[in-house]
Amino acid sequence: MKIRSTTIIAVRHKGQVALAGDGQVSFGNTVLKHQARKVRRLYHDQIITGFAGATADAFTLYDKLEQKLEQYSGNLMRASVELAKDWRTDKYLRRLEAMLIAVNKEHSLLLSGTGDVIEADQGILAIGSGGPFAQAAALALVEHSDLDAEGICRAAMGIAANICVFTNNSIIVEKI
Repeated sequence: MKIRSTTIIAVRHKGQVALAGDGQVSFGNTVLKHQARKVRRLYHDQIITGFAGATADAFTLYDKLEQKLEQYSGNLMRASVELAKDWRTDKYLRRLEAMLIAVNKEHSLLLSGTGDVIEADQGILAIGSGGPFAQAAALALVEHSDLDAEGICRAAMGIAANICVFTNNSIIVEKI
């Protein structure tokens, strides 16, 4: 699934986890909003999530993930796997066009409608049209800078915003 119109990145580095998203909302080639909030906390503020894709679909997935987190007492991995199963097999959920990144102290996960629950080897995940740019920048910054996870997120998002027309510099960062 190719998701345009945003950049979301999660970085796990130096004992810190940060997740960042830009604020641009585009409709085709038109920018409708500059300061949307695509990053939010779930389950008693213990989990940070970010989405790329259709907003209504993402909010549906946030609700479903929150329900799974409640059902499994905040176990992010279990809740994510169960959500991915439902997302893949449910006739309604299968049509949702969004992707999520969800992080807590132990895990950084990418969730998709194809049943994927992916935890990156290097602790960096990115989605959206600017995701590849932000991910490449973050990988370089982990190796060649002294920045912490939040600093890497901010710098990588800035680089993505300078390259991707569907990403802006109105960046929201949450960290654990």
